[in-house]
Parts: sequence; C-alpha cells; structure tokens
Amino acid sequence: MSDVLLKVEGLTRYFDVSKPWLNRVIEREEKQFLTAAADVNFEIRRGETFALVGESGSGKSTIAKMIVGLLEPSAGRITFDGNAMDFASGRAMRALRKRFQMIFQDPFASLNPRWRVGEIIAEPIRTFGLLSGAEIGREVGRLLEVVGLSPVDAAKFPHEFSGGQRQRVAIARALSSKPEFIVCDEPTSALDVSVQAQILNLMRDLQDEFGLTYLLISHDLSVVRHMSNRIGVLYLGRLVEVADGKKLFTDPGHPYSRMLLDAVPDLTLSGRRRRQVEGEIPNPIDPPPGCAFHPRCPHAFERCKLEVPHEVPRGSARVACFAVEEGRI
Repeated sequence: MSDVLLKVEGLTRYFDVSKPWLNRVIEREEKQFLTAAADVNFEIRRGETFALVGESGSGKSTIAKMIVGLLEPSAGRITFDGNAMDFASGRAMRALRKRFQMIFQDPFASLNPRWRVGEIIAEPIRTFGLLSGAEIGREVGRLLEVVGLSPVDAAKFPHEFSGGQRQRVAIARALSSKPEFIVCDEPTSALDVSVQAQILNLMRDLQDEFGLTYLLISHDLSVVRHMSNRIGVLYLGRLVEVADGKKLFTDPGHPYSRMLLDAVPDLTLSGRRRRQVEGEIPNPIDPPPGCAFHPRCPHAFERCKLEVPHEVPRGSARVACFAVEEGRI
C-alpha cells in the first residue's frame, strides 16, 4: 500500500469572467479569464495534515473544491489512493466519494436549516447504503457523542445550536460515511477564538482515533502551526513553497513565506523585528509577468520579471524562487 493517499499534478483552474457576448462585440473586448489555480503539485501522505496557506484570493478554496469534486479542473490530474479521479464518470466518482468528505467554512450556511440534525447526519449513511432501519438512529447518536454533543440533540434544528456546536454537527456529518480523507476549508474562521481551540482539539483527537488524513485550508498561521505536519504556501494560485511544518516557521525559504511570518505577533517575546505584509495581491485576471510576487518582493531582479520560477529543492523543502535558486538569499 502506497504511503501517498492523495496526489495533485499540474492542477489548474480557469474561470471565464468575460462580459456578455453583445457587450464584448460593442466594446470590442476579448474574453477574460481568471486563473484561480495554476500548475499546482503536491501530495498528502496517509495520516498526516497537509495545510494550504495564503492571503484571501490565493486559490485555496478553489483547490479544495476541485479535490472533492465540486469543481472540475481545467487541466491537471488528481489521484486518490492510486486511482485517478475521473470527473466525467459518475459511477467512478461515487465509488470514491464516500472515502473523502469536506468540512466547510461557515457552519451557519453549510447545514440545511429545514432539516433536523439527525437527518443531516444520517443523509450520507443512507446515500451510501452503509446502514438501515434503527441502526441509522443508533449511529447518529454515537456520532453526536463522538463530537461532544448528546444523542438527544438529533431532534433539534441547526438554529438551536451555537456556532461551535453547529461545526461539531458538520464534523459528525463528515464522519458519518466513515471517510479516510477530510478537506477542512477554514473550519474555525467563523468561530470565536475560545471555540476555535475546542474544535481544533476535537479534530486532532478524531484524527488519532480514526486514522484520518486532513487537507487544512487556512489563512491563520497559528491554526496551521498547531495542526499541520507539512505546509504549502500559495500565492496567486501557484505554490511558492512546500515545507515541513516546523521548518517553515523556523526557516522559511520563499520571500512571501517570510513576509507572512514576519507579520505574526511575537508572542514569545524573542525580540525579532516584525513587519506588516506589504502591498496587495495582484489582480488574478491580469497578473504581473514572470513571478507574480516580484512587485512586492525585496529580492526581485530582472529575471523575476521575465520568467515563471519552478520549484527547486531547499533542504527538505521545495521553493519556487529565482533568488533562492541562485543563492541570493
């Protein structure tokens, strides 16, 4: 059995954001495309948590939705447990789908307000034909206990719960199909800080108990540091660095990774100077030529403006940066 559970190769997604045809004809404009993800490559090993980080608009959620089949890639290949995901085949996707689930960002929007919690959690069980009859009710009660709620909560509606409790319901729903792999799309960003810690600790406990593999999408570096084994840093749809979790925080390679970490408050009082994130992420419809980060990069030189960098090894990490490749930093 391969140690790699999920492998992403050349994953790319374009969105057509053009004006209507008649407007383009009158205004003599060409079609416009937004590149949400471009040539993304990474792999996730069994039992680990791989995190994708980056500013808003970097393509994190788009990649997550492509992996679970909610969006079809424009190009590239996704392989799950050795099987290439065939988006054109409903039967093949259905066979894979019960093996992975997704926890969405907003628990207030991801749960059907007209359904009772018991029905919400039971839906995947019925859909995949895992249990029947009274066994479904017992399994729903067990899952509610697993996530720290009570079996009697199955009779309640989502609006009767707090934000943290709703996210626990969403986690129970994700667990109901007995998945191996769960995509967590900013699962705590809509919650209070005190509740965030409870949900993150619950997710780690469940990972140990059920042997789960996580893809964690987040822009909160404190969450990523607490949860992840390895981290991929995204900038404008491209991976600029993939590194071990601890290594990234102690010795970041890419200038963008350094910029993100320099903006984190120094809670350890180490005395290291902190800087705010400078500049803004460019327009993805009309990105800068060459390396998209070069307008904000303190180490940029002429080559950065002309060529798109490819990943090069830096110790155990991979970094897409000409300054690193040429030993300038």
